[in-house]
Amino acid sequence: MQRSNMKNMKINHAQKGFTLIELMIVVAIIGILAAIAIPQYQDYTARSQVSRVVAEISSVRTSAEELLNRGVTLSATTGDDGYVGFNVESSDLVGVGTDAVAAAGFTITNPAGPAVVLVAQLGGSANAVVRNAKINWSRSASGEWSCYITDEPTDGWKDSFAPSGCQPS
Repeated sequence: MQRSNMKNMKINHAQKGFTLIELMIVVAIIGILAAIAIPQYQDYTARSQVSRVVAEISSVRTSAEELLNRGVTLSATTGDDGYVGFNVESSDLVGVGTDAVAAAGFTITNPAGPAVVLVAQLGGSANAVVRNAKINWSRSASGEWSCYITDEPTDGWKDSFAPSGCQPS
């Protein structure tokens, strides 16, 4: 009788779960994807931060141009007659060092004109590879504006971070 019971028993060998090798393959694939994606993402964020500061500082050009045409000396200080309207406090990327915001992050060279340079220094929350780079909008005596980047960090800076039309000098 015992022998007939053995014949009637069905043995279930169905696999339940994943094998160790399958899990290791998945982990390896995720590791490879992360090794490619993380540096690309960091480059993207650095590039977008530089572009954002270029856009923020270039918006000041309009008010600076109008004030210069009226003969007013430009100022980066709120409340002055020649205040150009750039609010450093509203930008978390412009500043000095690791401070979230510092007034020294935005300066005006030769504020009486006609040749003026508006300078915004990346700092604060900016990516470490672009921090301390300076975005310069320079106005010639004839009224033409040009953009260039100075003081690029030596550790990790890539020329591809600069937007077209505002290249490192």
